[in-house]
Amino acid sequence: MQYPEIGKTWLKLSLITGHAQRDHTFKFTSLAHLLDVEYLRDCYQSLNRNRAVGIDDISRQEYGADLDNNLEQLVSRLKRKTYKPLPARRVYIPKNDYETRPLGIPALESKIVERGITWILESIYEQDFLDCSYGFRPERNCHQALKKLNDLIMFQPVNHIVEADIKGFFDNVDHDKLMEFIRIRISDTSLLTLIEKFLKAGYIDDGQRVKSDKGTPQGSILSPMLANIFLHYVLDEWFETTVKSHVRGYCELVRYADDFVCVVRYADDAERIERALKNRFEKFGLEIHPTKSRRITFGRFESENAKAQNRKPNTFDFLGFTHYCDISRSGYFKPGRKTSGKKFAAKCREMNDWLKSIRNQVKTKDWWTILAAKLRGHFQYYGVSENYASIAKFYQLTINTNSIYFVRGG
Repeated sequence: MQYPEIGKTWLKLSLITGHAQRDHTFKFTSLAHLLDVEYLRDCYQSLNRNRAVGIDDISRQEYGADLDNNLEQLVSRLKRKTYKPLPARRVYIPKNDYETRPLGIPALESKIVERGITWILESIYEQDFLDCSYGFRPERNCHQALKKLNDLIMFQPVNHIVEADIKGFFDNVDHDKLMEFIRIRISDTSLLTLIEKFLKAGYIDDGQRVKSDKGTPQGSILSPMLANIFLHYVLDEWFETTVKSHVRGYCELVRYADDFVCVVRYADDAERIERALKNRFEKFGLEIHPTKSRRITFGRFESENAKAQNRKPNTFDFLGFTHYCDISRSGYFKPGRKTSGKKFAAKCREMNDWLKSIRNQVKTKDWWTILAAKLRGHFQYYGVSENYASIAKFYQLTINTNSIYFVRGG
């Protein structure tokens, strides 16, 4: 867990972890008292120093100038139950050529309290979350999810893939159902009320206050944890205990946040799982996207079956990679991965836009280190063994664009 290396805070959280680990039916009745000055000071220290400010227009540095006094007042309001989180400042970032993704930027005190609640929830639920879940969890990441998926396809009897996209997941999570799930482990009314306040805080969009009656706000510190709790009960646990007991062959789930795929052995099982997923999410007020979800054949026999059927072998996208059927140097089947076409185009467009924006604004010696960092970040994520051609192409396009804007004067 990403806890601060400070004695009392770590001790409090480790005690919670111990109780949760020893007894998975244990219900916590007293947690809100942990949000004292010392604990919230650690939460403040953990915040990113350069994050954008919320509607309070208070930066981390400004709040920290009188930190002890500010935290004492915050704790007083929490104890008197008069604390109300400010609405987030809504901004929009590009999702693709046609869509934008809404993000909420919380106020500084909201970030502090959200961090404190997240650490408490993490101490409990990390003992419950299943191995199939990889998103927004300590010591877990996208590459581990991709490796797990690769190993399942490579070494297990996988012949089918069920792709499922939850339509507008973060905007449509049912608050009442989410709170029901949290009450399975927590009965501290003070903490539960505080979580509900954050869910209902809403956001400011173009100067207008918008109330929230559903959804977990993207951009908040607390949102990924709440999303994982919701999907743990709705999807992960259900798949493990119910789905696996009603199929006749092998099946497994790999999930990163709200993005997941199911690997399946038999066609009738894949069809049944696809239908069950739609019904399951409808039960909890969510919809499986009708055009972004599908069931395909995929695995070690896909290439020869496709050849016999006079078609191209199927591929599918997961976490920014297109997965396809490849052959090892020894001539055996292996899953291949390359940057998906949509992600490649989006990353090229982002780089092009950035180079355009700085060509007349920043000196070469200043932007070169930023460019190197951007390339390094791209290579660190997309630089898997089968993907050399894609990252080499991205590098070349970046160098060519850079030459046009700066060597030739833009």
